[in-house]
Amino acid sequence: MKPTTQYTKSGRISIAYQVFGSGTTDLVYIPGWVSNIDWMWSCPELVSFFIELGKMFRVVLFDKRGTGLSDRVVELSTIEERMDDIRAVMDAIGSQKAVLFGHSEGGSVSALFAATYPHRTIALITFGVFAKRRYSKDYPWAPTDEERQEVYDMIENRWGSGEMYLESLAPSKAKDKVFMEWLANYFRSGASPSAAYVLTKMNTEVDIIDILSSIKVPTLLMQRTHDVDVKIEEGRFIAERIKGSKFVEFDGSDHLFWAGNTNEILDEIKNFISTVTPVETYEERLFTIVAARIVTSQMVHTDIHSVVAQKVKQYRGRLIGFDAESFIATFEGPSKAAHCSIDLVDLMSNVDIQLAVGIHIKEVAVNEAHFINGETQDFISTILEAAEPNQILITQAVKSLLSGAGLGFTPFVNTMYDATDQQLSLYMLTDHLSPREATYHKAKSPQNDSFLENVLQSIESHMTNDQFGVEMLCREVGISERQLQRKLKAITNKSPNQLISSVRLHRAKEMMLIEKDNISEIAFKTGFSNPSYFSKCFKKEFGQSPSELLHQFEN
Repeated sequence: MKPTTQYTKSGRISIAYQVFGSGTTDLVYIPGWVSNIDWMWSCPELVSFFIELGKMFRVVLFDKRGTGLSDRVVELSTIEERMDDIRAVMDAIGSQKAVLFGHSEGGSVSALFAATYPHRTIALITFGVFAKRRYSKDYPWAPTDEERQEVYDMIENRWGSGEMYLESLAPSKAKDKVFMEWLANYFRSGASPSAAYVLTKMNTEVDIIDILSSIKVPTLLMQRTHDVDVKIEEGRFIAERIKGSKFVEFDGSDHLFWAGNTNEILDEIKNFISTVTPVETYEERLFTIVAARIVTSQMVHTDIHSVVAQKVKQYRGRLIGFDAESFIATFEGPSKAAHCSIDLVDLMSNVDIQLAVGIHIKEVAVNEAHFINGETQDFISTILEAAEPNQILITQAVKSLLSGAGLGFTPFVNTMYDATDQQLSLYMLTDHLSPREATYHKAKSPQNDSFLENVLQSIESHMTNDQFGVEMLCREVGISERQLQRKLKAITNKSPNQLISSVRLHRAKEMMLIEKDNISEIAFKTGFSNPSYFSKCFKKEFGQSPSELLHQFEN
């Protein structure tokens, strides 16, 4: 019954996915927090739900990066990269447009995708979604820092055990020992303790409130009235900000949609989709806009236009305006825009050119991928007046979507106002290293999106070499060992040696599930010359030995 697991690439990350169902319309299910698409099929309640869903749609399941059967590199994941994973899976199956069904945190990613790629989204469906995961005066339903710390402590001390308080996710199943044991195994197989911890940390910082009004696709929001994990007020708050959305409250307190009154949920989805008329084209969509003022003190012989155009293209952006004093570019996400801006400031400073940069994410006309209208131009002029040379200013909306990007933010004392006279908070964007230490431009491959991509590609290219270590990695990415240590610690919370080992172990785990080699052969293929040491490292990383993992999946 379980569909075949396949893989596609999102950048350099392998994403696991499955396809099933007899429907003619595609539906992509985006799971919350952590997942494992193989273990989903061990839960009768979830399988029953999927079978019914498959009668309506061609259903696509996938594990986002850092979870389940996908590459376990969760420390490098941003909400934008997770959005790219959706697009990569859709491309892999030849899906031009799909219904997005996002659960919990998966709903946040789905919402950003729908606003950014409305032309690829038939409709947005969510269950138990939240807009942010950290208490504030304008969002008092989110957990406080103290409550989030309790989650961190649980992950660190009781991950995968029966003391995870999983009953709060499915109170109606609290006394069902089989279901609760499956749920604990599902989370444990979905992420290691360290991966779950870092992913939770990043989710705490995500905030999609500012992009909700940019969602124009047909939207169905569902939630149970007494959901303990996500308060019902959150669903109502989100529904009020998505124009034309439908919000449905169900009786009960289960956060998991496959527990409780699942037939009502399926009926609601079916009825909603039957009323949706797909929109062929949308006049507006979400763009991240980068504007820069060029400051030179003398005659410059560098072809600035060529350098800027090449760098913008590397980060999949579009240069839409350029003259001797400024340039404007648009990007599909803030992470690409931010890293590109850091690169450009550093590159230009090497040839005595200074850039003052402003970054904002906003809903603009689709044709503004080629030109900027007057309202947007006025905003750009205002933010560039505030920015000093060699300074990158970003708005709150951009900052909220950069969790996990390995960047630093300092509040900027000046404030700005948009076209509707709403006050906008500004932040200075910094690399965790000083701008002069930024190393993105030294990457070997101009196609990679970031320094981290280059590090991981280097590790993977030497996967079988048991002599590969920090010294060789430093040479390949073109930085000193001290810089490498600081950079990786800031972004991944791992030392270079720890990261090398972790990448190898996760690749070994992937190979164990899809190849027929024995444990010793897989150890050698992933750079471990000693199988017993490999087993020891494997158990430390995943909480179980290689043989225990194989036995688990054989059963």
